[in-house]
Amino acid sequence: MPAYIHRPATVFPTNQVATTAIADDIRHHHPDHPKLGAILRIVANTGVRTRYFTRALDAPTVAGDAGVGDRASAGFNDALDLATEAARRTLTHHHLAPVDVDAIITTHSTGWAVPNLDIHLVERLGLRADVRRIALTTMACAGGTQALIRAVDMVTARPDARVLVVAAETISAIYNHADDQVEHMIYKALFGDSAAATLVTSSPLGPGLRVDSPADTYEHVLPDSLTRYNGRVDAAGFHFDSTKQALTAADDVLPDLLKWLGSDLVDFGVIHPGSQRIIDDTARALGLDAHDTRHSTDTLEQEGNLGGPSVLRILERTYTEPPANGAHGVMVAYGPGFTTAAIRGTWHA
Repeated sequence: MPAYIHRPATVFPTNQVATTAIADDIRHHHPDHPKLGAILRIVANTGVRTRYFTRALDAPTVAGDAGVGDRASAGFNDALDLATEAARRTLTHHHLAPVDVDAIITTHSTGWAVPNLDIHLVERLGLRADVRRIALTTMACAGGTQALIRAVDMVTARPDARVLVVAAETISAIYNHADDQVEHMIYKALFGDSAAATLVTSSPLGPGLRVDSPADTYEHVLPDSLTRYNGRVDAAGFHFDSTKQALTAADDVLPDLLKWLGSDLVDFGVIHPGSQRIIDDTARALGLDAHDTRHSTDTLEQEGNLGGPSVLRILERTYTEPPANGAHGVMVAYGPGFTTAAIRGTWHA
């Protein structure tokens, strides 16, 4: 039983923040940092020109001194608003009503909330009381792909089910001047806020990515990688830490990914824009060039690393210049842990 991943809808907040503004903010808050010059050069070379935050850069819950409680509340409520709009847009685009949704799978990791997005969206969207739910809360950058994998599993087990997948992240919630390591400064310039939603069904609603079976999905945990990327919470807020090994984490998992792909040729890639290096290294391993992965690079430049929603945004961009019917593609994302999630499929036109 195949599964079809349909055109996503992505929603961005209204506060557009240029990388130059973030550089100025770092310079203002850390004028005596011993590595300020190097930090500003690295920030300028992240490949991100601009991104969107749900709150202004100088808001208490972004560059200000708000504590973890205020940051958690702002981050979740803002993510919920974006998620609601993204879900409504995708349902409208595919001519479905909320009562037509049989299952909802959500991914959200920037903040803390019980219940999570899934329950809130049932109420906000007016989904059926018996809708099936999966809430992924710690997948971070791999969340969008992981949610789609679970949707493929669900559609395979329950043919004719319509599964709504929603990813939302307000990564500006970890923008915190209590973090002054070089890696922390890079993350200030790398991330952006957004939400995206799509539908996964067992029959096509239009063009999309056809996944033949759950065997065409892939999950991998790199051994001894707990600290390469990890989250941390204290009274000052949420924090995202990494080690120097994080720089090569994608390279360390690509051999196993290629073993899974086998001899399959890849015509296009939906590669999570963790950084320009991650895009380039993954593309090279897959035999893709800069044109094949332009949607990942454009997303990084214009909107930043969006975390879980990234792959949905890149897939949405792919619809603007769709591959040929039957073209083989692969979606790849990496997350804290260090984890890899991937889906291979063919373009259904």
